[in-house]
Amino acid sequence: MAVARPLLSLLLCLFCAAFLLSAQFADGSDELKVYIVHVKHPEDVTFSDAAQWSDWYSSLLQSAASTLGVASEEDVAASRLVYSYHHVMTGFSAYLTEKEVEAMSKLGWFLHAYPSRVYHLHTTRTPTFLGLRRREHGVWNSSNMGEGVIIGVLDTGITPGHPSFDDHGMPPPPAKWKGRCDLNASFCNNKLIGARSFANYDGRKRRSNETVVDAEGHGTHTASTAAGAFVKRANIFGLARGLASGMAPRAHLAIYKVCLESCAGYDILAGMDAAVGDGVDVLSLSLGGGPVAFYDDAIALAGFNAISKGVVVSCSAGNSGPDHYTVSNDAPWLLTVGASTLDRSFRATVKLGDGQEFDGESMYQPSNYKSKLLPLVYPGLITGNSDTALCINGTLDSVDVRGKIVLCDRGNNTRVEKGQVVKKAGGAGMILVNDALNSYSTNADVHVLPASHLPYSAAAKIKVYINSTSAPTAAIIFKGTVTHVPNSPTLASFSSRGPSQITPGILKPDIIGPGVNILAAWNTQKFNMISGTSMSCPHLSGISALIKNAHPDWSPAAIKSAIMTTARPKDNTRKPIGDEKHVPADLFAVGAGHVDPQRAIDPGLVYDLAPGDYIPYLCGMGIKDESVSAIVRKKVKCSSVKSITEGELNYPSITVTLPANSSKSISYTRTVTNVGNPTTEYSVRVDVPKGVTARVHPPKLYFKKVNQKQSFSISFRRHGGGSGAVEGQLRWLSREHVVRSPISIVLE
Repeated sequence: MAVARPLLSLLLCLFCAAFLLSAQFADGSDELKVYIVHVKHPEDVTFSDAAQWSDWYSSLLQSAASTLGVASEEDVAASRLVYSYHHVMTGFSAYLTEKEVEAMSKLGWFLHAYPSRVYHLHTTRTPTFLGLRRREHGVWNSSNMGEGVIIGVLDTGITPGHPSFDDHGMPPPPAKWKGRCDLNASFCNNKLIGARSFANYDGRKRRSNETVVDAEGHGTHTASTAAGAFVKRANIFGLARGLASGMAPRAHLAIYKVCLESCAGYDILAGMDAAVGDGVDVLSLSLGGGPVAFYDDAIALAGFNAISKGVVVSCSAGNSGPDHYTVSNDAPWLLTVGASTLDRSFRATVKLGDGQEFDGESMYQPSNYKSKLLPLVYPGLITGNSDTALCINGTLDSVDVRGKIVLCDRGNNTRVEKGQVVKKAGGAGMILVNDALNSYSTNADVHVLPASHLPYSAAAKIKVYINSTSAPTAAIIFKGTVTHVPNSPTLASFSSRGPSQITPGILKPDIIGPGVNILAAWNTQKFNMISGTSMSCPHLSGISALIKNAHPDWSPAAIKSAIMTTARPKDNTRKPIGDEKHVPADLFAVGAGHVDPQRAIDPGLVYDLAPGDYIPYLCGMGIKDESVSAIVRKKVKCSSVKSITEGELNYPSITVTLPANSSKSISYTRTVTNVGNPTTEYSVRVDVPKGVTARVHPPKLYFKKVNQKQSFSISFRRHGGGSGAVEGQLRWLSREHVVRSPISIVLE
């Protein structure tokens, strides 16, 4: 490796520093664990390839060999270094002790280090529901179905040979593609252009046999949702039959396996680093690790440097709803996606002996099943035991359920496991009823026996009926696939919600999309239906690819803005989108609303942000210089930066906190860029609740050319009122466009 003279001098200084600090280091008794270490970005030094970066990081460790307690300098990289990174961060991951990191922090090249965290997966009709298949002026027509765009999926791998990844009619990958395929050469094609595994470590041992092949199914599902090819007659047990495809069926897929049952932060960083270096346009991550400071979050750190290179980063919001303050992946440069329902149901109706009927869902609907009234039993009523009511394994042994339909309460064990317990005990069917927390949010699961999942509203009525007669009966009637279900979309009960614990002044999640009962490819070469924000995330990844094709010069922030300002706040009955209780969902649950690809492709105006615009925001959060420098990969001194508050960031949504007993106004400035008609005029409309006034200046914006920017200010003032969160909206209206920003107002 040819190394510039300044670097040799730097390494000599580092070696001396390490020698002088060696006495402060651990005695080797501390536990070794993987730390992600950020180092100062080298100045006046250029590395031509990944190997030179890796050699440099190795030399840093080697220079501190005595410090690290390794027998010889040459052993350090081999025994401690896990990954070297250079596309999305400057640094490496290595096995270190806490005391070693503490002493290392005194070396001249050190910026920041933190232990690698564990992240978790956020576990056909969709194109039609989203309007992608409309002819003539449909999104697929104007975006050529995402052709030429590369989506990088970080997940559990891929199932090669699945029909969803057939490349019939696909063009070759663009010339910028630099990636590789670690599968058998015959499995990669013009659809599946890259496949690499980074889930390679078991403790300190590298797995020699870990391949990119998907053993879980999750990664195959998310990849096909984002950009799967057209597959005729896709179905599961004959239900949801139709023409399946991803959101961007002509986009290319690059797969980066970073998860097995869970995902290590250092593997995620390695996958994101490789993906950006390979030339992807969109990153899709259906995984997360809960709220954590941006400088200690692999996804936030790598995501910033990905968007700095023009890559959209789409992430799942998490499955910890319906509680607030649970949203993951909440950095403002990430597209944070919550989950909602489709207008499709797999109807399984329960009919009681007294004639009452309740509509539920199930994917287990055998064609030869003959519906008839059977004895109905609620084990919880018989035993008075909560575990029996929940149909926990082993609790039905003392209850006679043979040949009967069993009523089970939701909670504790999985929905499918309850059916397994009932079947093992000899039950003929199961009625699963929701608890109050999940209310109306039901799932179409692949049960092992005839079953129906009913909302909470049905639970009390069925239990009253059971108590009212000595011989209660019920029947389960399967009605197949039902579409155009009213009050769709509805927020999924599991979808994580804001406010963000890290940056409450930025409304998160940003958007919601389909994430309940999603049919997509599976690792069995067939299809499966699962739910989660893991499913909604790749929908937005694919839609981002469509916008990227239609507007290749747009920044990631502009694409996010287009998605957010055109989102639908209402369902298909023109009512506000409801939550799991069928009451209007708040902004902390839905963000800007439900994605509308048809409108997002032509938003009129966008709120754009350059990577450097986030630095005043990060400094305004009170983050230390070293941590800000680690995030943005350049030296930052916040005392020299004019910091801003969260609300001053040029974000497509607005969050403002109004103190109690204060009539002082709070003002923010926003800048919009015209991406619509060259000559156009917009007028403002602001809706805020009683007790709050909002004024916008100027009230009209005039544009004379495309890409022209105009700024406006919006000021808020409160007039008494109580405390809590209230909502409003800001809309810029032209003859062709409505550019809407949700407003979240916190009254202290």
